[in-house]
Amino acid sequence: MSGRSRTRDSLRIKMDLFPEQIRHLPRSKKRVWLLVGQALCSKRVGEAFRRKLLPGLRERFGARAQSIRFYPIPILTRDVPGYHIGVHPDTHWKGMTIQIYLPPDDAIENVGTLFHSGSKALGFQREKQIPFVPNSGYAFAVGEKTYHSVDPVGSHVVTRDSILLTYFVDQSMLQIVRNRFKRLGNLILSELKALARFLA
Repeated sequence: MSGRSRTRDSLRIKMDLFPEQIRHLPRSKKRVWLLVGQALCSKRVGEAFRRKLLPGLRERFGARAQSIRFYPIPILTRDVPGYHIGVHPDTHWKGMTIQIYLPPDDAIENVGTLFHSGSKALGFQREKQIPFVPNSGYAFAVGEKTYHSVDPVGSHVVTRDSILLTYFVDQSMLQIVRNRFKRLGNLILSELKALARFLA
């Protein structure tokens, strides 16, 4: 994950923390990220987030909230200056969204995710920003009003590193197939990029 890249398509660099993608890392890093990926995908961690976010899940799923199935996808991300994302709620394909911040110190605390109230019709108001500091992050049950954004990352930032842990709804046959094909598609893309680097 090169922090020097500045092209439009690489303002956010991502790597799924699945074994098939981690295998390209150097041995010393591979061992650490395999453990992290396994932990984040574990049933124990998923159920802990479900318990914490149950009120929000009940708003969306009702009585099914405690039994609905999710498919976790943990992604190591690196944002570089210029990255931003406008106000949006997450897609209905997602059930829970978690971001774990990975800064070395609190020097860039002002680049944390912003949460908003309001609507597209009436406009949005900033309600809270989660400081981008060590041992921090946020989690929410995805709903129609979970509006959030990221301001443009300034030139004072070298990298904005984090882990995005997304729990995709995994109930219907369409959702089950889509989630696995998404993982397969990311693997194919990763292998093509690795091949391109090897041939360069």
